[in-house]
Amino acid sequence: MNALTDYLRFDNGLAESTAPDETIYPLMIVSQAEYDSFADSLLPHQQDWLNLHGSKGKSGSIFTLPDAQGQLAMGVVITGRTPQWDSAKAARTLPACTFLANTDFAGSAALSDIQLGWGLAQYEFAPHKKEGGLRARLTLAEGAFDKNVDAQLLGIFLCREMINQPANIMTPQGIEDICQIVADSLSADCTVTKGAELETYGPAVHVVGRAAEIPPRIIDMRWGDDGPLITLVGKGVCFDSGGLDIKPSRGMEIMKKDMGGAAHVLGLAVALMASGQKIRLRVLIGAAENAISEKAMRPLDVIKTAAGIDVEVGNTDAEGRLILADLLHHAIEDKNGRPDYLLDFATLTGAARIALGTECPALFANHQTMAQAFVAQGFKIDDPLWHMPLLDRYDPQLDTGQAGLSSTGPSGYGGAITAALFLRRFTGRKVNWGHIDVMAWNLSSKPGRPKGGEAMGLRAAYHLIVSGGYTQ
Repeated sequence: MNALTDYLRFDNGLAESTAPDETIYPLMIVSQAEYDSFADSLLPHQQDWLNLHGSKGKSGSIFTLPDAQGQLAMGVVITGRTPQWDSAKAARTLPACTFLANTDFAGSAALSDIQLGWGLAQYEFAPHKKEGGLRARLTLAEGAFDKNVDAQLLGIFLCREMINQPANIMTPQGIEDICQIVADSLSADCTVTKGAELETYGPAVHVVGRAAEIPPRIIDMRWGDDGPLITLVGKGVCFDSGGLDIKPSRGMEIMKKDMGGAAHVLGLAVALMASGQKIRLRVLIGAAENAISEKAMRPLDVIKTAAGIDVEVGNTDAEGRLILADLLHHAIEDKNGRPDYLLDFATLTGAARIALGTECPALFANHQTMAQAFVAQGFKIDDPLWHMPLLDRYDPQLDTGQAGLSSTGPSGYGGAITAALFLRRFTGRKVNWGHIDVMAWNLSSKPGRPKGGEAMGLRAAYHLIVSGGYTQ
């Protein structure tokens, strides 16, 4: 896995081995409910320090306590409902020493949450800056390392890194290059369809990307020989100008993130592969740039799709659903049979952001019980999603095109729903399919969640797949 970890400069923040003479300080993980018991266990001078400077058990408080000589004795993090984010804050707050996690007073806080938050705090996208200074390192008791957490960190780092890269680097070719690094590092098979072959295999992908300097492509990755077939589909629009229905400059400003769906499915795939799940995994990514040239598609053009359905282009800025149409068709028409679970990620609509804000992706699904399990899993681990309806009464709006299935319908209302209904035309109603409309970007920084590209719903999807919750 060296090629992938080297590319990401992957750092989980753990000191997995220490020098024999290195001083290791305890990091006390203290739940709010256990704060008084923790305080009572301290030496008198440390209790005096707490009384004078202490946090009074406030969640998210990070501090150190001295020994009898006034030197560092321990680090302390007070945890509340979300210990992973308290841990992330501690990773950036504590001095540059090595700490051993101690859960004697942690209550229900799991050591895996501490490992996760500590690791998430290590990510930084700053290729133009010199390497940062020394940071606190965390070590765990023997046998406490959770490979599932580290696999998720690797996937999240990849997702963030891909989204953060500028659009002149994370081009369709750039996405292909990253997919190849992943395939080589984790022993997956990767095939790419582009050029003249794409015009037949993925005609909608071709039309969306044909105006760009770097041509479009479909990337198809497979891994695993046993278990359920899990297929992940990602929108990889490397930059979205809006096409001829051009976006205003402010709306175009961070459109390098429009390949966030591709970054999510590739990051999720990395997490599943790196943790060695017993599944058959397929990843389908449509990589293209929605550019403007004499080759650009026009409003009300009628284009072919891989499913043989003619689509009238309602708006050239609604290009993502055209790409997904081809990918979802090929996901369904798999030579190994229909997937047991089909999940797509896409930065698809502004309507979803208006409805739910920037930090809660919208989830649409054919199977309602699965959607409920997905939402419950997301809130359990503080990686939230919200279930939105595939409202049948809006579906006829898509049949109002003059020359084919309309990609948008005539109304701007309920845009996230009509976009999902358009996708359902290519999956059908019976397939176990979920669609996540995601922002993929933090507008501001919080502990463990830096401003910029972000994996949203990725951890929830990982836990849903690993637990088999998608079968509900």
